[in-house]
Amino acid sequence: MLSWAEGALYGAGGGLIVEAVVTFGRLHAWQQARHAARVATEVLPQLSTYIDPPADALAALFRIVLGGAAGWLLHGELAGVYAAIAVGASAPAVLAQMGSATTMAEALQTGAAPGAASGVPSGAAPGPGVAAPTVPVPSTTPAPPTDPAPPAVPTQPEPPGRDRTRGEATP
Repeated sequence: MLSWAEGALYGAGGGLIVEAVVTFGRLHAWQQARHAARVATEVLPQLSTYIDPPADALAALFRIVLGGAAGWLLHGELAGVYAAIAVGASAPAVLAQMGSATTMAEALQTGAAPGAASGVPSGAAPGPGVAAPTVPVPSTTPAPPTDPAPPAVPTQPEPPGRDRTRGEATP
Protein backbone atom coordinates (compact mmCIF):
# COMPACT_ATOMS: atom_id res chain seq x y z
CA MET A 1 0.00 0.00 0.00
CA LEU A 2 1.30 3.42 -0.95
CA SER A 3 1.11 6.60 1.09
CA TRP A 4 -1.14 9.34 -0.24
CA ALA A 5 1.88 11.36 -1.40
CA GLU A 6 3.38 8.40 -3.27
CA GLY A 7 0.04 7.59 -4.88
CA ALA A 8 -0.40 11.18 -6.02
CA LEU A 9 3.19 11.47 -7.27
CA TYR A 10 3.19 8.21 -9.22
CA GLY A 11 -0.31 8.88 -10.51
CA ALA A 12 0.80 12.26 -11.82
CA GLY A 13 3.77 10.51 -13.41
CA GLY A 14 1.35 8.16 -15.20
CA GLY A 15 -0.56 11.16 -16.54
CA LEU A 16 2.72 12.70 -17.69
CA ILE A 17 3.71 9.49 -19.50
CA VAL A 18 0.41 9.42 -21.40
CA GLU A 19 0.80 13.05 -22.39
CA ALA A 20 4.33 12.35 -23.62
CA VAL A 21 2.99 9.51 -25.78
CA VAL A 22 0.26 11.78 -27.19
CA THR A 23 2.82 14.49 -27.97
CA PHE A 24 5.08 11.94 -29.64
CA GLY A 25 2.15 10.86 -31.82
CA ARG A 26 1.65 14.46 -32.95
CA LEU A 27 5.36 14.91 -33.65
CA HIS A 28 5.42 11.67 -35.61
CA ALA A 29 2.42 12.78 -37.71
CA TRP A 30 4.23 16.09 -38.41
CA GLN A 31 7.38 14.21 -39.41
CA GLN A 32 5.43 11.94 -41.78
CA ALA A 33 3.68 14.93 -43.35
CA ARG A 34 7.03 16.66 -43.89
CA HIS A 35 8.48 13.56 -45.55
CA ALA A 36 5.44 13.26 -47.82
CA ALA A 37 5.66 16.97 -48.71
CA ARG A 38 9.38 16.65 -49.54
CA VAL A 39 8.70 13.74 -51.89
CA ALA A 40 5.86 15.64 -53.58
CA THR A 41 7.97 18.84 -53.61
CA GLU A 42 5.24 20.75 -51.78
CA VAL A 43 5.43 23.36 -49.05
CA LEU A 44 6.54 21.76 -45.79
CA PRO A 45 3.90 21.82 -43.02
CA GLN A 46 4.68 23.88 -39.96
CA LEU A 47 4.92 22.33 -36.50
CA SER A 48 2.16 24.67 -35.29
CA THR A 49 -0.24 22.78 -37.58
CA TYR A 50 0.20 19.69 -35.38
CA ILE A 51 0.97 21.16 -31.95
CA ASP A 52 -0.86 24.05 -30.32
CA PRO A 53 1.36 24.96 -27.34
CA PRO A 54 -1.21 26.77 -25.13
CA ALA A 55 -3.96 24.19 -25.61
CA ASP A 56 -1.62 21.20 -25.42
CA ALA A 57 0.12 22.55 -22.31
CA LEU A 58 -3.22 23.08 -20.58
CA ALA A 59 -4.39 19.59 -21.55
CA ALA A 60 -1.09 18.15 -20.26
CA LEU A 61 -1.43 20.04 -16.99
CA PHE A 62 -4.95 18.74 -16.44
CA ARG A 63 -3.92 15.19 -17.35
CA ILE A 64 -1.10 15.35 -14.78
CA VAL A 65 -3.44 16.81 -12.14
CA LEU A 66 -6.08 14.16 -12.85
CA GLY A 67 -3.42 11.45 -12.63
CA GLY A 68 -2.27 12.79 -9.28
CA ALA A 69 -5.85 13.05 -8.03
CA ALA A 70 -6.63 9.48 -9.06
CA GLY A 71 -3.43 8.24 -7.39
CA TRP A 72 -4.31 10.16 -4.23
CA LEU A 73 -7.91 8.91 -4.16
CA LEU A 74 -6.94 5.29 -4.71
CA HIS A 75 -3.65 5.23 -2.75
CA GLY A 76 -5.05 2.75 -0.24
CA GLU A 77 -5.98 0.33 -3.02
CA LEU A 78 -2.68 0.54 -4.90
CA ALA A 79 -0.23 -2.26 -4.20
CA GLY A 80 2.77 -0.76 -5.95
CA VAL A 81 4.35 1.83 -8.16
CA TYR A 82 3.23 0.24 -11.44
CA ALA A 83 -0.39 0.18 -10.29
CA ALA A 84 -0.22 3.87 -9.33
CA ILE A 85 1.29 4.77 -12.70
CA ALA A 86 -1.43 2.78 -14.49
CA VAL A 87 -4.15 4.55 -12.48
CA GLY A 88 -2.57 7.90 -13.29
CA ALA A 89 -2.33 7.03 -16.97
CA SER A 90 -5.99 6.06 -17.11
CA ALA A 91 -7.15 8.79 -14.71
CA PRO A 92 -9.72 10.53 -16.95
CA ALA A 93 -11.53 7.24 -17.60
CA VAL A 94 -11.17 5.99 -14.00
CA LEU A 95 -12.49 9.22 -12.48
CA ALA A 96 -15.37 9.43 -14.97
CA GLN A 97 -16.34 5.84 -14.11
CA MET A 98 -16.18 6.57 -10.39
CA GLY A 99 -18.28 9.72 -10.83
CA SER A 100 -21.04 7.96 -12.75
CA ALA A 101 -21.22 4.81 -10.64
CA THR A 102 -24.46 4.09 -8.83
CA THR A 103 -24.09 2.81 -5.29
CA MET A 104 -26.11 -0.21 -4.20
CA ALA A 105 -28.09 1.96 -1.75
CA GLU A 106 -29.09 4.36 -4.55
CA ALA A 107 -30.05 1.46 -6.79
CA LEU A 108 -32.27 -0.07 -4.12
CA GLN A 109 -33.82 3.29 -3.21
CA THR A 110 -34.75 4.20 -6.79
CA GLY A 111 -35.39 0.67 -7.98
CA ALA A 112 -32.87 1.05 -10.81
CA ALA A 113 -30.38 -1.59 -11.80
CA PRO A 114 -26.82 -0.99 -10.60
CA GLY A 115 -24.99 1.19 -13.08
CA ALA A 116 -28.20 2.76 -14.40
CA ALA A 117 -28.05 6.52 -14.14
CA SER A 118 -31.79 7.05 -14.55
CA GLY A 119 -33.45 8.91 -11.71
CA VAL A 120 -36.84 7.39 -12.55
CA PRO A 121 -37.81 4.33 -10.50
CA SER A 122 -38.48 1.25 -12.57
CA GLY A 123 -42.11 1.02 -13.61
CA ALA A 124 -42.78 4.72 -12.90
CA ALA A 125 -43.64 7.16 -15.65
CA PRO A 126 -41.27 10.07 -16.10
CA GLY A 127 -42.45 13.55 -15.22
CA PRO A 128 -43.74 16.09 -17.73
CA GLY A 129 -41.23 17.13 -20.37
CA VAL A 130 -38.99 14.12 -19.63
CA ALA A 131 -38.63 11.47 -22.28
CA ALA A 132 -39.12 7.90 -21.18
CA PRO A 133 -35.91 5.89 -21.29
CA THR A 134 -35.73 3.50 -24.19
CA VAL A 135 -34.70 -0.07 -23.62
CA PRO A 136 -33.27 -1.97 -26.57
CA VAL A 137 -35.35 -5.05 -27.35
CA PRO A 138 -33.50 -7.97 -28.90
CA SER A 139 -34.74 -9.07 -32.29
CA THR A 140 -36.71 -12.32 -32.32
CA THR A 141 -36.08 -12.95 -36.02
CA PRO A 142 -33.77 -15.89 -36.50
CA ALA A 143 -30.50 -15.22 -38.25
CA PRO A 144 -30.30 -16.47 -41.83
CA PRO A 145 -28.51 -19.79 -42.17
CA THR A 146 -24.91 -19.58 -43.20
CA ASP A 147 -23.10 -21.92 -45.50
CA PRO A 148 -20.41 -23.98 -43.82
CA ALA A 149 -16.92 -22.69 -44.39
CA PRO A 150 -14.78 -24.63 -46.82
CA PRO A 151 -12.25 -26.93 -45.15
CA ALA A 152 -9.01 -25.20 -44.23
CA VAL A 153 -6.93 -28.13 -45.49
CA PRO A 154 -7.56 -29.35 -49.04
CA THR A 155 -8.89 -32.86 -49.20
CA GLN A 156 -6.81 -35.47 -51.00
CA PRO A 157 -8.38 -38.40 -52.81
CA GLU A 158 -5.08 -40.27 -52.54
CA PRO A 159 -3.25 -41.24 -49.37
CA PRO A 160 -1.24 -38.35 -47.93
CA GLY A 161 2.17 -37.79 -49.49
CA ARG A 162 1.30 -39.07 -52.98
CA ASP A 163 0.63 -36.52 -55.68
CA ARG A 164 0.18 -37.79 -59.22
CA THR A 165 0.25 -34.26 -60.66
CA ARG A 166 3.89 -33.96 -59.58
CA GLY A 167 4.77 -37.37 -61.04
CA GLU A 168 4.84 -39.32 -57.76
CA ALA A 169 4.10 -42.97 -58.39
CA THR A 170 1.98 -45.18 -56.23
CA PRO A 171 4.18 -47.81 -54.49
